[in-house]
Amino acid sequence: MPRVLRSTILDHPCDDVWAVLRDFNGHDVWHPAIATSAIERGDPSDRVGCVRRFTLADGGELREKLLTLSDLEQSYSYCLLDTPVPLFNYVSHVRLLPVIDGNATFWQWEGRFDTPEGRRNELMDLVGDGIYGAGFEAIRTHLENQHHEGVAA
Repeated sequence: MPRVLRSTILDHPCDDVWAVLRDFNGHDVWHPAIATSAIERGDPSDRVGCVRRFTLADGGELREKLLTLSDLEQSYSYCLLDTPVPLFNYVSHVRLLPVIDGNATFWQWEGRFDTPEGRRNELMDLVGDGIYGAGFEAIRTHLENQHHEGVAA
């Protein structure tokens, strides 16, 4: 079972990063791959067990289920229920930790999944770079824009 692990340091306090990431239905606001997103059945986006259905910028549709969410640990886990990409048994974990020196955030994003034979490396790159890496850069930009808007207000 492949494991993709990526991490980054964001020059923003953990609470600021968590305020954006903890919204399980908010990724369409900051991730460039996501066009639209909605929580099924009108559940709150922080209720463990809620399912988000979203459309990718390329038109693909996915469903993911929130497995855990901890405000204390600033972490959550989710799994893929339906996806056009052959990632089987996909489970992902997001975790934030404070970097005291500089009041920054360490963000770790990890996923484990099975792939069809011969597609392991391709799909590991897709998850690691296309989802996690792109997400890191998108959050960085999103937080900078929020900061500048807050300064201008």
